[in-house]
Amino acid sequence: MKGKKRRHERATSPETLVLSLIMAALSAIICMQIIGRIGITPNTSIIGAVVAMALARIPAESMKKFRSLERQNLVQTMTSAGGFAAANCGLLAVGIVYLFGEPDLVIAMLIGSTISTLIGMSFVYSVFDSDLYPGDYPWPPGVATAQAIIAGDEGGKKARRLIEGILAGVIGTHFNLPMAGIGIVFIANIFAMTSLGLGLILRGYSQQIFSMDLGQTYIPHGVMIGAGIVSLIQAILVIQRESSSKTEKREGLARQRTVTPPQVKRNMLLHLGLYILGAIILALISGIFTNMTFGSIVLWTLWSGVSALIAAILVGLAAMHSGWFPGFAITIIFLTLGLFMGFPGLPLALLSGYVASSGPCFADMGYDLKTGWILRGEGKDVEYELEGRKEQVISELIGGIVGMIVVGLFMNMHFELNLLPPVSGVFATTIKAGAEPGIVRQLAVWAIPGAILQGIGGSGRSMGILFATGLLINNPIYGIGVLIAVAVRLIIGTEPMEIREAGLIAGDGLYGFFSALAKTFF
Repeated sequence: MKGKKRRHERATSPETLVLSLIMAALSAIICMQIIGRIGITPNTSIIGAVVAMALARIPAESMKKFRSLERQNLVQTMTSAGGFAAANCGLLAVGIVYLFGEPDLVIAMLIGSTISTLIGMSFVYSVFDSDLYPGDYPWPPGVATAQAIIAGDEGGKKARRLIEGILAGVIGTHFNLPMAGIGIVFIANIFAMTSLGLGLILRGYSQQIFSMDLGQTYIPHGVMIGAGIVSLIQAILVIQRESSSKTEKREGLARQRTVTPPQVKRNMLLHLGLYILGAIILALISGIFTNMTFGSIVLWTLWSGVSALIAAILVGLAAMHSGWFPGFAITIIFLTLGLFMGFPGLPLALLSGYVASSGPCFADMGYDLKTGWILRGEGKDVEYELEGRKEQVISELIGGIVGMIVVGLFMNMHFELNLLPPVSGVFATTIKAGAEPGIVRQLAVWAIPGAILQGIGGSGRSMGILFATGLLINNPIYGIGVLIAVAVRLIIGTEPMEIREAGLIAGDGLYGFFSALAKTFF
């Protein structure tokens, strides 16, 4: 019937919810094992999508409902939320406190991590498809998942291209080639990816180039601080625009952002308040206020809230442009600055876990919302898009809670087996070591080039943020692959790689997931 209102699938409908809960719990258990043994976690969005697509092919009446792309999107949203929340937020946070030597406070840290994680999910939901985080910007893993779901549904040429990409991704990843990075280059902003590639190469070969290991310095952190400050100024300028009715032309079609600059401003202030409130709750249940002066209490609370908000913003920008979420590297920056503010060790450990939990699921849900945005028609039906987005945040929040419950159930086992994220040990060791002389000067000096690069690239490219991200990560092969892919893209364009690039990312993710699973359990 013409004019009939479209209704989006419900996240809480029995069939969708039951499968999603099972997938979220399994994803959480597996990702906790993987990050404890391997030190990283795979993006499980594609795994949830594959399971939902497989169920849709079962010739049973009860499985026909999973032919709905919306339902598949909701399943993968909750699946990835469970895995990301459990491994990258919950287990990492409690691991910091445990390794710092305060096992009695792991429950308090888990509660604080849960609060920060859920606020991060709410935050990205409230600002997605604004001028700051546009829906039509890359969010590469989200594009890959959407294209995989669409190709699986339509078959034909798209399915063939996807399968070709997946096979190439699996084979290349087996031989340690950065297939996901190559695929992302054909989706993401080329300037952002070039900056990321250069940063990765300079960090990876710094000993040969500069006769020094950048990883043993605070130069990358300084560059990120400078780029981050300029990025925040750029973000403020974006949300200060009085162009709430501004319409952009994309591919000849007029499209209006679904979140206006005034709404972004209100939502940022709201979530800053929530992060500060969460910090107060964490401080109260942990009892750290009893050993701090009133001035230190106020400063710690404000710094925790502001740090969590800024970390989420910066992680989100990096994730949107490149598919990377440098949550742990950015948290180290706020931890380092906290050391120079004179906070005691335990409050710093809690601050680190709280801030580290704000970004990963911001990035994860950004990817999932991008997937949904594509599947729902790229925002052409605004009411339908907003309804679908609302169902996705319900899935994400439920998945996050499931992930944290799984952490609560299994964390003692991880403590006993010493299956904790390596980065948790880095945070704990950094806090115990304390502030070193000369670090502040190094941070200030190297903030200047980071600020300049971010200013040159502008907020739409985040060149400073991505360059600093590369400097903070020791993966030079990924950088080489990215720059080679950039050169290829400049020669052949993006059309020959359409859908195949999603296959490369999916193949890399599938191989990484199952190989890590094999290493973990066998």
